[in-house]
Amino acid sequence: MVVSPELPPVPAPLKNIQQYLKVATTHDQRDCVVSYWCRLYALQTGLKLSTKTSEETSFLLKLMNWLETTKKELHDNEAITNDVCAQAHLENWALKLFLYADQNDRASNFGKNIIQSFYTAGLLYDVLTVFGELTDEAAQNRKYAKWKATYLHNCIKNGETPVPGPLKDEDGEDNLNEFSNKDNSNSGNNLADNEDNTSNLDASSPTNVNIFNPTPAIPENDGSGKSTSNIPDFKPSIKVDGGIDLSTEQITKAQKYIKWAGSALNYDDVPTSVLNLQKAVHLLTTGQDPA
Repeated sequence: MVVSPELPPVPAPLKNIQQYLKVATTHDQRDCVVSYWCRLYALQTGLKLSTKTSEETSFLLKLMNWLETTKKELHDNEAITNDVCAQAHLENWALKLFLYADQNDRASNFGKNIIQSFYTAGLLYDVLTVFGELTDEAAQNRKYAKWKATYLHNCIKNGETPVPGPLKDEDGEDNLNEFSNKDNSNSGNNLADNEDNTSNLDASSPTNVNIFNPTPAIPENDGSGKSTSNIPDFKPSIKVDGGIDLSTEQITKAQKYIKWAGSALNYDDVPTSVLNLQKAVHLLTTGQDPA
């Protein structure tokens, strides 16, 4: 739990960061990691958008001061001070929101909390770009979540009954590319003021379904994302019991599985934690990535 910063109204040129600040505020009392990184992303984005007026500069400085103070106060939280832990934490939460919304959407449960869960998941995938380029899976989840949130919002607004799940092509198959052509640039303007009901997500929400991949959906990272974390250096090849030679990439991947397992436990998600630990053990003992 963190104390929300006392910020003045967001200056007009920085309006786009307001949606991330709102997500941060709704998480202050339940997940300080999410609130911290949302505000950091808002700051980075705000610095790019700023026209350098005194009003904007003052706003960004207050946001920066909050981030510096909070980081000192939470210095013992690895998901604040270590990029690898932070990335795993945010990936797990974004994915969980996404899967919760997707399962309910497919079951034709089109409540406002489902719209908000899709919407918030899309924004969290934006925040994850602070650690580097998104994986293909995460990028696709982001596109779909933002499109689906806007689509459901517009259907309800216009009194229309939404179609559950992805759009269908002429052959009745899921058309997972159609939504990528939708313009979601204004979705934040329509949805940012809605009440955040993501607290309805609990540990019983789905963790092993993904509309883009029938295999268990554990956040993937192919190692392409850039990180400023101090990851221990490993030798080019390490031999473990049984004569298996593990590369640096394999060791790093096993570390991530373990990080994801720990992050899942933060949400009492034991099945996902066990699955990640099993993947780590399998990789370390066989040299083969089970993903």
